[in-house]
Amino acid sequence: MHCQARCPAGGGRGRGVTIDGAEPGTLWGEGASGWTEEAPAPGDESERLYVELATWEGPLDVLLDLARRQKVDLRRISILELTDQYLAFIDRAGEMRLELAADYLVMAAWLAFLKSAMLLPREEQEDPSPEELALRLQLRLERLAAMRDVAARLMARDRLGRDVFARGEPEGLRVLKKRAWQCEWYDLVQAYGQVKARTAPVVHMVRDRAVMTLESALSRVSSMLGVSLDWMELRQFLPPHADPRLRKSALASSFVAALELAKQGRAEIAQEEVFGPLRLRALGGGRPRE
Repeated sequence: MHCQARCPAGGGRGRGVTIDGAEPGTLWGEGASGWTEEAPAPGDESERLYVELATWEGPLDVLLDLARRQKVDLRRISILELTDQYLAFIDRAGEMRLELAADYLVMAAWLAFLKSAMLLPREEQEDPSPEELALRLQLRLERLAAMRDVAARLMARDRLGRDVFARGEPEGLRVLKKRAWQCEWYDLVQAYGQVKARTAPVVHMVRDRAVMTLESALSRVSSMLGVSLDWMELRQFLPPHADPRLRKSALASSFVAALELAKQGRAEIAQEEVFGPLRLRALGGGRPRE
């Protein structure tokens, strides 16, 4: 397969590239059918590297693109001639931009690597095949084009001091404070214990109290009134030698029992003075003592 690329003198974009066995067409620029991205070389024709080999004449970037598309037989390209022309190009362009020389160096290195991979005998190993290397090269070129596009967009944005300007009043400084706690192991354990004690569930235990029910007091007062013929004070109906807490409950229950018996007409209640002792007797008995 024979490839030839011709670029008009003084033109910024190449046309008229022909490939044996393929339809003629432009490789980049307007109306490109096989290449939708710009060539990586700059627009200045003096900075573009043209190579003249036995099977190729044209820009190095176009050769690299055809190689990655597998439209050029790399086995027929002389890497020695390519290296000599690259070194001569570097010598002629003394004031060339460093990034441009690096791009061309990467292109030439990849072409040499692809050709060496195709010429060497294939062995059963995990090394990538030339097709995989070509795919990797394509991905690297696409990534490079994406980075250049992002860089161009970034440089096209408004710049502070040229397109936009900051306000005259200076911006205040925002101070971020971070707390740093210093404590001993004992303090940490003590604080954890206090938090744990506050969050622990509290269980209230209510002890049973000895009380006298109203039924028991009513039965006791009724039985004692039945055997007594005279007035009796309310405290005489309380159980002897009772616990102080039980005595309070017995007094309240006995008082309610006396009121219930008086309501039923079975007993009389008398109190000679305010806050004086209460006296009870069975209905039909004598008068309260003077």
